[in-house]
Amino acid sequence: MPPKKAAAKPNVSAEELLGHYREMLLIRRFEEKAGQLYGMGLIGGFCHLYIGQEAVVVGLEAAAEEGDKRVTSYRDHGHMLACGMDPKGIMAELTGREGGFSKGKGGSMHMFSKEKHFYGGHGIVAAQVPLGAGLAFSDKYKGNDRVTFTYFGDGAANQGQVYETWPNFGTCPSFS
Repeated sequence: MPPKKAAAKPNVSAEELLGHYREMLLIRRFEEKAGQLYGMGLIGGFCHLYIGQEAVVVGLEAAAEEGDKRVTSYRDHGHMLACGMDPKGIMAELTGREGGFSKGKGGSMHMFSKEKHFYGGHGIVAAQVPLGAGLAFSDKYKGNDRVTFTYFGDGAANQGQVYETWPNFGTCPSFS
């Protein structure tokens, strides 16, 4: 039997891990409340929840730096919370109130925050992929080291926008 290897030291503190857990819990509780309000008819249109995916956005936001951008699909509430947008403003938008991030006109799928570099949730499957590419190219042309996080799910992976955008990025092992 080979000898056991010593466990690697974590590169994140217990305090940081607790902070990540709190962020995931905030997203979960927010989404549960949004689902409840949607069921009561207080949120108009559609309301796609991010329940079960909290760790994805919290983990990537932990790696993000000031000035990095993000764009996502219609499951966007968790992304907004994770990048530091005010939960009250998000809920105001969901419920159609003027205090929302899009003045109550965007609802669940169309919120933006230039200040937080959040370029929206998009209701058309995979529509955010070319937008994310444009944001990334902007930073490339500016010569800065910013990153654009473009989130999409498995249902978007086979959409034309993804394949039309991808050749601009070169070869990717997962798409080759």
